[in-house]
Amino acid sequence: MAPVETTLPERHPDAPEPATELPEHYAYCFGCGSSVEHGLHLRATAGEDLTVRSRFTVTTAHQGAPGLAHGGLLACAFDEALGTAVGHLLRQPAVTGKLETDFLRPVPVGTVLFIDARIDGVAGRKVYVSADGRVNSPVGDIAVRARALFVTVELKHFIDNGRPEDLKKVAADPSLLGRTVDLNP
Repeated sequence: MAPVETTLPERHPDAPEPATELPEHYAYCFGCGSSVEHGLHLRATAGEDLTVRSRFTVTTAHQGAPGLAHGGLLACAFDEALGTAVGHLLRQPAVTGKLETDFLRPVPVGTVLFIDARIDGVAGRKVYVSADGRVNSPVGDIAVRARALFVTVELKHFIDNGRPEDLKKVAADPSLLGRTVDLNP
């Protein structure tokens, strides 16, 4: 529940159609990037209305306690899934302002975590989102739950704050980004 009054936004007219597999947003993103050897390699599919379903396989590189996913890594997966919903469904760049996670059940190594994210409301630049994560099935008991506040920003935020050598890589090879953006707005 958002701490302020919100409105339910409209799905952006250019948002991907339901059942569309969503591209990684950046090849070197730890959450979704294919170029990060031990990253999450999280994959997502657009859902109905304001929802996105993400999934990733928990590997031995992701464990904290023996045989179990690291809690911080699970928080990272939820951050990625929630941000994916905001970015793809509202088509606005946004950054995480706050993230809360509730760990309800263990998430073992070798399992697939299904994360269903939804946009709950918007208040100005604030976007409130939440998600439930289930082990090995998109239905069943919830293992992890999260709520977050994202703040929409201008693309300039990333240009002003990104590491110059990485920005130069993207400028030289825009295919590192999941969708084309104008780097000189």
